Amino acid sequence: MKISIITVTYNAEATIERTLQSVAEQTYTDIEHIVMDGASKDKTVEIAQRYNTIVVSEPDKGLYDAMNKALRLATGDFLCFLNAGDKLHSKDTLAKIAAAAELNKPAQPDKLEGREKNVGVLYGDTHIVDNDGTFLRNRRLTPPEHLTWRSFKDGMLVCHQAFYINRQIALPYDLAYRFSADFDWCIRCMKEGESRGMRNIYVHEPLADYLSEGMTTANHKASLKERFRIMAKHYGFLPTVAQHIWFIFRALIKK
Repeated sequence: MKISIITVTYNAEATIERTLQSVAEQTYTDIEHIVMDGASKDKTVEIAQRYNTIVVSEPDKGLYDAMNKALRLATGDFLCFLNAGDKLHSKDTLAKIAAAAELNKPAQPDKLEGREKNVGVLYGDTHIVDNDGTFLRNRRLTPPEHLTWRSFKDGMLVCHQAFYINRQIALPYDLAYRFSADFDWCIRCMKEGESRGMRNIYVHEPLADYLSEGMTTANHKASLKERFRIMAKHYGFLPTVAQHIWFIFRALIKK
């Protein structure tokens, strides 16, 4: 089973190497690491080319446009997006992903129902780290035991970097969203997988070390507005309003 790791970069020379190293150090070897660079002006490309990577460096229309380019290039059975600065949690992370996929692989397709019964998404936990890679805390939102597309009405329960998706259901990102297209993408991809009868498997392990300051964090207010629109689209306007009232109440009682 091949796993594609996709890293989208732009002027990331300060953080890219620890990401590259974490992939290069994996005990699992059937890996394709794609670095999709937005024509960086620094040494990002030079650093990436020192490793066993596929490097494409060209102008793009933003983060999610670059992700779509990488999706078209990827050939792995499963794929995951790992930002510059983020790391695979341990040297055997991808071995655990592959083992979970193999363990849950159906013996044969269910031809009577015409449903694949295959694995759609493998997902796990995330550690938040600082610029030095030092553990800060566990992620506030934790994955449920049984993840479905409806689970995301409670927020982004699974970090993008701990979300391994079957390439058969990896749809393009919707470029109408500038900051939270990954939220919409996870929901749409899981809808697609579940419509095919695919299962989602919780790997009870930390899978990613996530650098605390990402693009969505830096644009928090705009991201929240987009997430409201996305939730209204998938779950309905009134249920989304009710859910946000619950979010506010939950935040108040936790103070």
